[in-house]
Amino acid sequence: MAERVFNFGAGPAVLPEPVLERIRQDLPALPGVGMSVLEISHRSSAFDEILAAAETGIRALAGVPDDYHVLFLQGGATLQFSMVPMNLLPADGEADYLLTGSWAAQAAREAEKFGSVRVAATTEPEGYRRLPTPGEIGVSPDAAYAHLTTNNTIAGTQWGAMPDVGDRPLVVDASSDIFSRPIDVAAHGLIYAGAQKNLGPAGVTVVIVRADLAERGSPALPKLMRYATYVQGGSRPNTPPVFAIYVVSLVTAWLRGQGGLEAVAARNERKAAKLYAAIDGTDFYRGVAEPGSRSLMNVTFRLPTPELEKRFVEEAEAAGLAGLKGHRSVGGLRASIYNAFPEAGVEALVTFMAEFERVRG
Repeated sequence: MAERVFNFGAGPAVLPEPVLERIRQDLPALPGVGMSVLEISHRSSAFDEILAAAETGIRALAGVPDDYHVLFLQGGATLQFSMVPMNLLPADGEADYLLTGSWAAQAAREAEKFGSVRVAATTEPEGYRRLPTPGEIGVSPDAAYAHLTTNNTIAGTQWGAMPDVGDRPLVVDASSDIFSRPIDVAAHGLIYAGAQKNLGPAGVTVVIVRADLAERGSPALPKLMRYATYVQGGSRPNTPPVFAIYVVSLVTAWLRGQGGLEAVAARNERKAAKLYAAIDGTDFYRGVAEPGSRSLMNVTFRLPTPELEKRFVEEAEAAGLAGLKGHRSVGGLRASIYNAFPEAGVEALVTFMAEFERVRG
C-alpha cells in the first residue's frame, strides 16, 4: 500500500512521518559512516553519538536532573515489573501498588514474587473505569516505594497529576504517555517506559532512575537484572537495541522541534477534546472511562451492540482508519492518539463516526 492509513493502534504505534523519512533516507548508509545503522557496532564511535543524542534528547525534553541516570534496556515494561522489586524491594520490606488497570495489576503480581505487596488503592470492582480519589489512596509509611501506571491503555484512563505518596520513592510505568506532557522528574524515584507508543519502535525500554536508587540492587542479583550494571556499562553491558535507540534519538529531536512538551501537550489536548466531544455529543456512542479520569492517549468507547462495533471496525478500516478494535480482554473500540498521531486523523475519525451513526444509528 503506497498511501499511509491513519493508525489508531495501541502499540507498536504511529511514528512521526519526518522520522520515517529520515530513517528511509539514511538506512542504507549513515552519513559519514558508510554502513547502515543496522550494521554498525554498538562499540563504535557512530553509536556513541547515537546513544549520546538519545540521552541528550530525553534530558532536554524532561529537564532530567543531574542526579538521575537515563538508561536504555530491553525486555519492555513487563521486565520492569520484575526489575523494580528485585532492585528496590528488600526481602523483608513491602511496596505499595495503586491498581488502576490490567498492567498495574500485572506489575503488582510480579512484585509479589520478591516481597510483600500492599494494595494502596484499586478501582478493579468498577472495571478500572476511573482513578481513585485522594481519599481512597492509603500509602504505608513503611513502603519501600509506591508504584502506579500513569496511563491505562485498556480502560482508557490517565492520571492528570501524580498522587501524593509522601517521601517514598514514586515509581511509574509511563509506557503509554511518556513525554505526552511536561513531567517533573525530580518528583519521581524511577520512571520506565517501553518506547513503542511515544518514543520509538518496539525493542528498547527507557529507564530514568535516581542515582541512589540505581545502586540499591544486591550484587547477588543476575548481572542484567541490576540497574547498577547498566549505569556502569553505559547501557551497554551487552549488545543494546542499536536501531531502536537510533529511532529514539530521532523522535526526541522531532519532539523538541515541535516546541517541547508544553506544545506537545496542547496538541494532544486538542486531539482528545475533538474525539470526546464526538462521543459525548450523541447517545449512539458511549465513553468507557469516567470523564474525570479520561486518557488523552487512548480514547475508549462503545456502541449500542457488539455487532455494530464489529461493523464499525470493518468499515473504518476500509476507510483508512486502522487499529480501532478495543483490547481483546474488554472489547469495544479504542482510538490511540499518541504524540505522533496527526490531528487530521482525529478529524477523519470524527467525520466517519457521524456518517456511521447517520447510516447505522
